[in-house]
Amino acid sequence: MQRSLATILGTLIAFAIGRNKFKGRSTTNLVIFLPMATPEVVLGASLLAMFLSIKFNPGFWPTIIAHVMFCISFVVVTVKARIASLDPRLEQAAMDLYANEFETFRRVTLPLVMPGIAGAALLAFSLSFDDFIITNFVSGTVTTFPKFVYTASARGIPAQANVIGSSMFFIALAIVIAGQLVGRRKKVK
Repeated sequence: MQRSLATILGTLIAFAIGRNKFKGRSTTNLVIFLPMATPEVVLGASLLAMFLSIKFNPGFWPTIIAHVMFCISFVVVTVKARIASLDPRLEQAAMDLYANEFETFRRVTLPLVMPGIAGAALLAFSLSFDDFIITNFVSGTVTTFPKFVYTASARGIPAQANVIGSSMFFIALAIVIAGQLVGRRKKVK
């Protein structure tokens, strides 16, 4: 849930920053990079302090908010890099062929940016899936996978952790191999 929300919000922010000139754009870029540059312990402690100061007890929703917040930065950077590499002449050509702005976005821009969005979504998933420090601060009594593995490691790593870890490895490997095969197939054509 939080990865999808971070991907959607981050993509929208990346389009806004990458395509538009507005007052405060450099400040917005700085604010986007802050969670990436801040140590996780500092980020987790400050989020906990913020949630407690607004009388929002640690738990499920603070964990979702924290994960969205720190994943958005990575999504914005990834998608913005893809947007910056787009050739604007492709969109202009679509508009010259009488496509309106929505059709140009749907049929030209979005397919060209989609690899960046997919990469950003996978990055957000892996960062959120693996995060222990921030989650430990803001989750309260909610048990997430990293907290489960950490608390269970005192008794020995449980079999479920090995199964999930192996599954994640093989899924990632399958995605990489599929991407390589698709890339080779496109080069041959």
